[in-house]
Amino acid sequence: MRITTTDTAYYLDSGHYRLTVSRTDASAELEGWMTLSLLASVGTGGGRDETYETLPPVLAERDGVAVFDFPQRTTEWEAKTVRLTCTPETIALEVRVEGDGVLAGVTLMGGRAVLNTRAAGTFRSAVHAAGVFSPTPAHPVRVVRPVSVPVALTVVGDASPGRLHAVFSPPPLLLAFCKREPDGPTAVPDGPWLAASVRAGIAGLTFTELTYEPLDGGALLRFDYECHTEVRGSWTSPAVVFRAAASPWEALSWHRADLVGHGLAPAGPARERHAWWSGPIFCGWGAQCARAGTGPPAELSRRDLYDEWLAGLERHGIVPGTIVIDDRWQRTYGGMEVDEAKWPALGEWIAERHARGQRVLLWWRAWSADGLPPQECVTDAAGRPVAADPSNPAYRLRVRAVMERLLGGLGADGFKIDFTQWTPSGTHLKAYGSAWGIALLHELLATMYEAAKSVKPDALMVTHTPHPAFGAVTDMIRLNDVLERDARGAPVPAVDQLRHRHAVVAHAMPHHLIDTDQWPMPSRAGWLAYARAQPSLGVPALYYAEAIDTTLEPVTGDDLRRVAAWWRGG
Repeated sequence: MRITTTDTAYYLDSGHYRLTVSRTDASAELEGWMTLSLLASVGTGGGRDETYETLPPVLAERDGVAVFDFPQRTTEWEAKTVRLTCTPETIALEVRVEGDGVLAGVTLMGGRAVLNTRAAGTFRSAVHAAGVFSPTPAHPVRVVRPVSVPVALTVVGDASPGRLHAVFSPPPLLLAFCKREPDGPTAVPDGPWLAASVRAGIAGLTFTELTYEPLDGGALLRFDYECHTEVRGSWTSPAVVFRAAASPWEALSWHRADLVGHGLAPAGPARERHAWWSGPIFCGWGAQCARAGTGPPAELSRRDLYDEWLAGLERHGIVPGTIVIDDRWQRTYGGMEVDEAKWPALGEWIAERHARGQRVLLWWRAWSADGLPPQECVTDAAGRPVAADPSNPAYRLRVRAVMERLLGGLGADGFKIDFTQWTPSGTHLKAYGSAWGIALLHELLATMYEAAKSVKPDALMVTHTPHPAFGAVTDMIRLNDVLERDARGAPVPAVDQLRHRHAVVAHAMPHHLIDTDQWPMPSRAGWLAYARAQPSLGVPALYYAEAIDTTLEPVTGDDLRRVAAWWRGG
């Protein structure tokens, strides 16, 4: 790298980017992309962090790397330094504080300050781009959205307004900026692109969400720690790493490689892949919904109905290798006891399916406190259970006992783990241990994964967690529920959403199997288009046996025979 110095700035030319670092204020110009604000705020439970003086940057060069430190005097910490670490290909931005406190919200690319000029308030980076790519499906469907629209990368959400953005939970923690706006909800413009990814392993992921917050031509990044991460002595934030990319897919591949290269994510799955995992799946949820009409579909998770649906499929040439018994085969979500009224002699039924060469997965609602004692749960200010607490040894013992009973006793073959987006969130919540946010979700899945594998080594664990650091706690990534409309209210073809999600997972976790899912479908025609594309994009999953639940259009014998042919490669 070549660095030129003047009285007012450092000029850095790496061959991959040009960066002008101001010597008079806390800013840097990344040519063509951003004017980076090198302010940061590290708020605590005691108050908002505000910078009241910025000092000149200090440059250190070593082994071809340039490190710029920006000391700042702050209200909440004994010392605070924003650091830019520049290699020939990347620029890493992070903040370090010294002192004691409990982290609330942390911002990079900007923060609250009273500048040396006496300008005051919140300052942001200027983003010279037209679009921003998000790797997480959200509603409305916008793979690349205008740069003025916020993005949330999170493990907290549901289907209510402003919260339908945790379909992947967690997604890869990456954004990518481009010069052109897309011409459709799933379109990806040509390059160039600038990637901005979070470099942190599980130990550093104790926040619940990362948000990109644009306003009036500026933007900053916010990490929400919710007052559950304690600092004693010093703390350094996760780094946000900027890098040029030809496409968001290249950015995702590089993000994974960066984490693996820094020892922050596994290089591949933790366990051996077993051949039966790749067999086509039948999941009963869509059939339950179609049969339910206006009633609760969970009441139709029944042995007699699954036998009826599977027999009907077999008559038309469809014999799935794996069957998922969906919500609600269990009496309580936390206790995971078989509801004998719906599933009498479940162990015998599973044995019969094994005799036919089929495997059986059970649906598991992650985090549910239903049926659990309060002492095994994350609790609210009134002491009421909010979520299962994987940091509690008693809950971990329960999970091991459940695995022994369901995998060892009943003979089930694994689990479809859903609702990871219901990760507990709140500054007042109390857990047994110190992990929080994404890290606490990882602890939950690690507890389940290790307990399952200790009972049945070939147990299949399916999640919707395509963050590379989760590679050792899942065997298969599920693409999850299909969404409906774009920002203008127009329907977005389900198959287009399938291709986008597949591309995200294939680049972020290339060594994991992909469950292509299949619910909900907008119409019979949309379902057929989706089903035809599935075998080329992962493990095909069939959710329907009689009708499409959204339109009540019948699924015909001819339809099922087509699906059977597609599964065979015809």
